[in-house]
Amino acid sequence: MCRCRCRQRCQSYKKAACANPMSRNSIISLFISLLLPTGICANWMFLGVSSVSTLHGDTCNEVPGLVWRQIEVCRNNPQTLYCISEGARKGIMECKAQFRYERWNCTTQRNLSVFGQTLTKGSKETAFIYAILSAGVVHAVTQSCSAGNLTDCSCDMNRYGEKDGEGWEWGGCSDNIHYGTWFCKMFVDAPDANSKRDTRNLMNIHNNEVGRRVVAKEMKMQCRCHGVSGSCAVKTCWRSLPMFHEIGARLKKLYETAVIVVSRSRKKLRRRDKTKRHLPIPKDKLVHMHRSRNYCRTDPSRGITGTRGRLCNKTLDGPGSCSLLCCGRGYNTQVVRHVNRCHCKFHWCCFVTCESCESMVDVHTCK
Repeated sequence: MCRCRCRQRCQSYKKAACANPMSRNSIISLFISLLLPTGICANWMFLGVSSVSTLHGDTCNEVPGLVWRQIEVCRNNPQTLYCISEGARKGIMECKAQFRYERWNCTTQRNLSVFGQTLTKGSKETAFIYAILSAGVVHAVTQSCSAGNLTDCSCDMNRYGEKDGEGWEWGGCSDNIHYGTWFCKMFVDAPDANSKRDTRNLMNIHNNEVGRRVVAKEMKMQCRCHGVSGSCAVKTCWRSLPMFHEIGARLKKLYETAVIVVSRSRKKLRRRDKTKRHLPIPKDKLVHMHRSRNYCRTDPSRGITGTRGRLCNKTLDGPGSCSLLCCGRGYNTQVVRHVNRCHCKFHWCCFVTCESCESMVDVHTCK
């Protein structure tokens, strides 16, 4: 299935190159994509581990892995390429933060595939990746709108001045989540929305939407009082984006309760559990097709690094514990000497003196 999508993307590169015969970047991107290991596709997520500032010329054609619809969106909104890059970076960093104590710790590679073989399977991990990166793009684009960095959007002023029945009115500069969501849908959904529909396409689009919905749902209401001597004669409120780690934490909970669907369906997603197949899949639930791989042991062919050598805590149960991370293999204990500055004193004027304190710490690593 991935090979088929790779061929479709290669065709999109050829169209872009034909539209601009002098664009060597498009041809270079095509050959780079073809040189990737079999079954691994370059895609827009590459922007999260690269720097847009290093691109030159027709940057939209230079980014490997973009389908023709994404190239079109990029050309119509060239400033947003930096937002997409920042959004992908946010998503990748938050993925690593949320899974730093799990067997799968959101392993990435600094190449065009980014997540390697992980995305070739429709697992729960794949579902989370699509959702968190989609949320990252919404978050980054919406922030740029409010900061005035984009010419096509600004603050959300639709309800400015409206009064609420509870004694306050809309004011300030609400973050334009509507534009951020619309742009993300146009760009992030393009590879799956414009290809032949199968369960994997439906799964990706669904999980992209879950990421966008979580950002909108986590929006915060902020208010400010106006009046003489600190009184609240007038109260204005506006909506602002949440911290991105809050979005990541919410998506991590959805990852843990993700719904598994049948792997062959072209019209709509259906639950694999036959006893619940009549129940619709909620729009705020992550979905996946395949069970997670075994991330305990190293498997280079699948890009799995395993858990050997991972730091763990023997006193914990659950995430971060040696019982979870070491997969029953046990762990090694090493006594490490730490030297820290301590008993610091300030002397007038103006320097600080400190002593060196040593401590012995037990460090546990998985066998």
